[in-house]
Amino acid sequence: MNREKEELEAWKRKYTRKSSVFQRFSKQAQTKVNGWIPEKAHKIVTESIKKMVEATLKGSEWVSLQTITVKPNLDERDALMKERMEFYRKAATIEGAGTGAGGIFLGLADFPLLLSIKMKFLSECAAIHGYDPRQYEERLFLLHVFQLAYSSDSHKRDVLRVIENWEEEKEKLKDLDWKTFQQEYRDYIDFVKMLQLIPGVGAVVGAYANYQLLDQLGEVAKFAYRIRYFHEIE
Repeated sequence: MNREKEELEAWKRKYTRKSSVFQRFSKQAQTKVNGWIPEKAHKIVTESIKKMVEATLKGSEWVSLQTITVKPNLDERDALMKERMEFYRKAATIEGAGTGAGGIFLGLADFPLLLSIKMKFLSECAAIHGYDPRQYEERLFLLHVFQLAYSSDSHKRDVLRVIENWEEEKEKLKDLDWKTFQQEYRDYIDFVKMLQLIPGVGAVVGAYANYQLLDQLGEVAKFAYRIRYFHEIE
């Protein structure tokens, strides 16, 4: 168990390190662009992404998902999550290559499709750890895991603090800050997704980008749920 705790602490140190100069510059530029966008446009985008996420979370595809009632040990949980991550990563890679090969029109379809794959993966992670992803508080938790995976340095640290103190923080959370959610996610993936729209390279970029984005989510989910695991047994 000490090894798993040491891995968790090492991951937290690595994950909260300051990002590269290029990433920080990119975020600053995107923040400036966001400031130029009219608030009405932000509201439209925010509402659209909120509806996409909620539709996925309420979708019939995983309503029958069985929550594990006899919780496996940590190694077994990690193995189950790795298996599901590989499945969804493969699905995301194929989807990215397919939409990327189609140029701008199919490339635009990649956003909701990839979002759906990510949310389904997270719902399975919740079930593996014995949580019911149909419960509102568990949906909020997995959305925080999502934000932790795809956010800027400062927001990432804030979200990690919430996850580390989930039992206390969840009582304060009535809803998600959807505007921040969509801006952080959009800013995180904007550059690579724009490359996916370029004819000729879109398929390669799309496959690689989606592979990396799912890999990132898988790592973050593993350690976010490990944080909850250690809180449970303490």
